[in-house]
Amino acid sequence: MRVSIVVPCRNEAAHIGRCLDSILATEHPRAELEVLVVDGRSDDATRTIVGRYATRHPMIRLLDNPQRIVPTALNIGIRAAAGEVILRMDAHAVYPPDYVPKLIEALRQTGADNVGGRVVTLPDGPGPVARAIALALAHPFGVGNSYFRIGARTMREVDTVPFGCYRRDTFVRFGEFDEELVRNQDDEFNHRLVRQGGRVLLVPDVVSDYYARGSLRQLARMYYQYGYFKPLVARKVGAVLTVRQLVPAAFMSSLAATAIWSWFSSLGLVAFTGLAGSYALAVAGSALVAGRRFGLRCTAALAASFVIIHFAYGAGFLRGLAGHWSTRRRERLDPSQVALSR
Repeated sequence: MRVSIVVPCRNEAAHIGRCLDSILATEHPRAELEVLVVDGRSDDATRTIVGRYATRHPMIRLLDNPQRIVPTALNIGIRAAAGEVILRMDAHAVYPPDYVPKLIEALRQTGADNVGGRVVTLPDGPGPVARAIALALAHPFGVGNSYFRIGARTMREVDTVPFGCYRRDTFVRFGEFDEELVRNQDDEFNHRLVRQGGRVLLVPDVVSDYYARGSLRQLARMYYQYGYFKPLVARKVGAVLTVRQLVPAAFMSSLAATAIWSWFSSLGLVAFTGLAGSYALAVAGSALVAGRRFGLRCTAALAASFVIIHFAYGAGFLRGLAGHWSTRRRERLDPSQVALSR
C-alpha cells in the first residue's frame, strides 16, 4: 500500500533531520513511501537540510508553502500526495520503525477514518526549564484529559489525535483542512468528520516522541495561540468541542470577578482568597509530586509552566472570543508569526 507522509514545517532546522531519519527507518517498504516536506518559507537552514535529504533519498520532496501556516501546508501536501493513505507527521517529533505499519493496520482493521497514536513528551534541552515544560505537557493538571498526551489503556474513540493517518478518500468525503484556522485545524476537521458519521481512533500502543518547547516564553506563545483560535473553531462547528477548553477562561474570569468584588465586600475578598488560594495549592501540590525527583529548580519551573499554560490559554481564549464572535470586527494574528509545529 502506497503511503504519503506530509510534514508541515517552518524554521525546524534543529529538529527536521532527526524527524526525517526516523521516517527513513520505517518498516514500511520504501518503494511504497513518499515524504512530502511542506516548508513555510523557513529563514533558517530547514530548506537546505531537507534539500540534502531529498538529493540522497528520491522519495523525499520539498514543497513550498507561501502562506506559511499549517492548514495550507497540509492541503498542499494532500493535493500533491500519490498514496492511498495520507499520514501527517510533525517535524518536532521522531517516530519508531513500526509507527507507520501499526497505524495502517489499525486503519485497515477498525475501518476508522482517522487513527493516531499517543505522544511521549520529551524536553527540548538538558536544563530544568525544558524538563519542566515536558512534564507539564504530559500532566493531567496541565492539559486535562487529553488522552493522546496522558495516555490510554485501550484503543478508544476520541475527539482528536495529534498526527492523523487517513485514507485518501477521507478528504474527498469530508473536505480539506480549514485554512482560516492557523491553530486547531485538526480539531475542526475531526469534529466535521465525526459529525458526518466518521470515527477518530486513538491507538495507545502507537507512540511517537515529541520535543516540547524549550522556553517558558515559547510555551506561553503556543498556548495563547491555541486558546485564541478555539472560539473560531466553536463558531465554525456551532459547538464547544470539549469542556476542558472552557476551564482556563472560566477560571480567569471568576478570578477577575471576585477580585473586583473584593473591593466592595468582605464576602468578595473571601471568595477571591479561596479561589486564588485553592489554585495556588493545586499548582504547588501537582508540581511537588511530579517534579520532586528532578530537583527544586525543575519543580519551581513546573509550577510556572502550569500557570503559563492555563493563563496563556485562557487569555487567548477570551481575546479570541471577543474577536471571532464580534459582529463589528474580527481580529486575526499575522499567519507569518505563528509557529507551525505542534
